[in-house]
Amino acid sequence: MIKAMGSDSTKTKILQSAHQVFIRKGMDGARMQEIADEAGINKALLHYYFHSKDQLFNEVFYGILSQMIPGLVALFSGEKPFLEKVEAIVTEYDSYLSRNPILPQFIFREINRDPEQLSKFMSDQGLDFDRIQERIDNEVAQGHLRPITFQHLFANLIGMIVIPYIGRPLFQLKLFKGDAEKYDQFLRERRVVISNFIRQALTKD
Repeated sequence: MIKAMGSDSTKTKILQSAHQVFIRKGMDGARMQEIADEAGINKALLHYYFHSKDQLFNEVFYGILSQMIPGLVALFSGEKPFLEKVEAIVTEYDSYLSRNPILPQFIFREINRDPEQLSKFMSDQGLDFDRIQERIDNEVAQGHLRPITFQHLFANLIGMIVIPYIGRPLFQLKLFKGDAEKYDQFLRERRVVISNFIRQALTKD
């Protein structure tokens, strides 16, 4: 079989187009024809590079996760005090979401569709929640933190970082009278607010 001309650039274009379509529609809502149209190619050429929608989706989905999970692993594996790690996570992931504001809806939709996929990827990347709990327990024992389970801390962080992006249409309308610039400023302020809130909640008086 003769390899398609410009194969690298064509594959990149397909992945970029698939990224846009999957973000908008999710795995279930996306269609290969729509991805081909977005990429400006015919469906036969799309299938030359990716034999199925599952194959294409997995490459896009894992590409997104590969930009998020390794940084989380590195932060929790480092030697910084635990609260500094949490504050770094808040800054890094809020900054990432500010550049990709519709990403949370996509990820949460796919979590509901196939939670095992994300769970496996986290484990494969070395994100070990039991080890993180051990670090928390150690700092609690040293008197640096109030007792908390990582389950609660993780849920609190995800909620505080992600919900303002998912709920933007309503929050912007009701809290800021539809002013997009004020809402953007609110999101930028959230990094400091969340970090301060977590520090106040976890440190002893």
